Order: sequence, then structure tokens, then C-alpha cells
Amino acid sequence: MTDHQQPNEQYSLSMMYGTYADILFVLFPFLVITMQRLWDGNLAQILMQPDLSIASAILAGLAIGKFVLGLVTNRDLGRYKERIVFFIALTLFVVLGPSIILMLSIVGNSEVPGFVAFVQPVLLIIAISLYTSAVSISNILTRSIGAEAESPGGLHGSAGAAAPAHEPLAIPRRTGSDTV
Repeated sequence: MTDHQQPNEQYSLSMMYGTYADILFVLFPFLVITMQRLWDGNLAQILMQPDLSIASAILAGLAIGKFVLGLVTNRDLGRYKERIVFFIALTLFVVLGPSIILMLSIVGNSEVPGFVAFVQPVLLIIAISLYTSAVSISNILTRSIGAEAESPGGLHGSAGAAAPAHEPLAIPRRTGSDTV
């Protein structure tokens, strides 16, 4: 049990680091913009700019992409399509739509209402949560399909038909006598 548990924990930890690295990569330009605004003395106006809505829209788009990628990568995930479509619709309805509306409203109006300073950070937190969930759900579905395919009586045959094991690529070593 310990041998099987260790690779799963390592895989989960790697996925978590990868997911948060993606989020930090998306948020980095907005951090630079925020630091520039702080330098200019516009601290009070940081939350009244469309920056957080733009970041939320980007993360929502990435989440939708992860959901779609999980759906089209493996045909066996078709039985989960209603769930995946639900999460796509949820992302569109809760984050992407409001983010785009806020961006357009902030840029188009000279006076921005005060509630924007509260709504934008909330949208960003929801977008980060949905992106993290999209990566996790996509990986869980892909891994569970792979486990079912490898188990006897799984998706691809009867109890006697096991999935073929993939051999590692054998690359011949180069010796000193080889010339190119």
C-alpha cells in the first residue's frame, strides 16, 4: 500500500505545483502593473481598474480549455460529458461573463461604482478556484479512465485481455568509435 500511495502523492503534489505555477504565470503581468500603480501613488485606484477582471477572464478561459481538453482527449470520458458541460457553463456564467461585462463597463465609463472594488477580487478568487478544480477534475477523470482500462474487465475487454504494457524507448549508447 505504501509503494502505491507514494507515487499518487507525488503525482498530486506535482499537479498542484504545476497548477499554481500556471496561475502565478498568468498573474505576474498584473502584479507588475499593480506595482507600477503603487509607485505612481495611485493606491486608491488599483481595485477600480479592469486589471483583476482581465486576469479573471484569462483564468476562466484557461479553465474552460482544461475542461474541453479533458473531454476531447479521451473518448471514454464521454459518459462524464454532462458534468464537464456543467462546469463549462458554470465558468461562463459565474466568472467569464461578469468579468467581460465589468471590463467593458470600467473602460467605457468615467465614473466607476464602488462595488467594483469588492466584486473584482471575488471574481478572481472564484476564477482561481475554478481553474484549480478544472485541472484536478480533468486529471482525476483521465487517471480513473486509465486505471479502469488497466484493470481486468475494464473498459477495453474481458478479464483475460490485459492492456499491453508500453516498453521504454531504448536509445543506443554512443561509443567512441562512432563518427558522424
